[in-house]
Amino acid sequence: MATFSYRAKTASGETVAGVLTAESQQAALRMLDDRALFPINVSEGTSTSRRVITGGRRKVKLHQMATLYSQMADLLRAGVPVLRALETLSRSTSNPLLAEILREVQSDVSGGETLADAMARHPNAFNDLTIAMVRAGEQGGFLEEVLARVSTFVERQDELRNKLIGSMIYPCILLLAGVAVVSGLMIFVVPRIKTFLDRVPNLPWLTTALFGACDFLKANGAYVGGMLIGVVVLAVFLLRSEQGRLFWDRFQLRAPVLGGIVTMVAICRFCRILGTMLNNGVPILQALRISKDSAGNRILATEIDKAAESVQKGESLAMPLGACGLFPPEIVDMIAVAEESNNLEGVLVQIADSNEARTARQIDLGVRLLEPLMLLVMAVFVLIIALALLVPILKMSTAGRV
Repeated sequence: MATFSYRAKTASGETVAGVLTAESQQAALRMLDDRALFPINVSEGTSTSRRVITGGRRKVKLHQMATLYSQMADLLRAGVPVLRALETLSRSTSNPLLAEILREVQSDVSGGETLADAMARHPNAFNDLTIAMVRAGEQGGFLEEVLARVSTFVERQDELRNKLIGSMIYPCILLLAGVAVVSGLMIFVVPRIKTFLDRVPNLPWLTTALFGACDFLKANGAYVGGMLIGVVVLAVFLLRSEQGRLFWDRFQLRAPVLGGIVTMVAICRFCRILGTMLNNGVPILQALRISKDSAGNRILATEIDKAAESVQKGESLAMPLGACGLFPPEIVDMIAVAEESNNLEGVLVQIADSNEARTARQIDLGVRLLEPLMLLVMAVFVLIIALALLVPILKMSTAGRV
């Protein structure tokens, strides 16, 4: 059962709004018709689950989902039934959207659905990986262990995201400050000095170029701004297409400097999820099909899918992964040895742990180098503007003394 919010008119013309539970949108429309209401708008989810501006589905934050999985695992370990655990968590959570989702999941489970199927109705809270692992845990009888592992994985993912966002705050502030300073000089300072220096003969080429750029921006600033906005909109539109996403995924893997970091992050995510699922008893073919999408890159997912086909034919996993050229040789060797020793799940998690720490240090070092680099670039722009304005002034001062 799903929850629908509606706006409708009564027979007397009065507009009413409310929430109802139905199997589908068509069933919700029939329920409104039975109540003699004329629907204006019927959408899945309540106002709590919708964004105020766009109207799209709101998503639950990662740290809240990590806490939910951990608490549910603790309740199940203590012998609390699933329905009662869902009821308890829906009452204890402070997020109204999450509480609403948990009540709907509880209603679906009480109606005879599995927990995984009930969770699949809410993609804004539960992703495909979580649903697949929960389904495997239900079938294998180790649901609480699966939830605990999912909680650990989500916590790591949230920690990495927060660290990356926190590291980029200062460089972004520097970038905005640099653009604001250069724009302020070009808009307010340079035009005033230009009126004074236009009478000076034989201006330096740097000053002439600066004045030309200033005149161009003054005459065509609106067109330049519109063109930049158009380029951004076109780029976003192209990147949302199938070919555009494939190009972007390929570029991320092959980009200089950043390509190696992006590739290693995707590989670590794949290794951790695959190892976690194998450790929870999920068959390797099913685990490969699920974990390939968790890499977050379609090119890498295609190569993992090819590896799954090789495994299905009875071949090893390491051979096709090494042949694709995306996995580092040391990781391929570790996977090959792990397959021979029948310890693949443990080695995969170990690969993820060691390489995630190494990649995090590389990201931190790159961000630290980015800060002085941006300061240097901003200083160079300001220096060019200052020299273009000061050189003719100094020449005028020297000529006046002579």
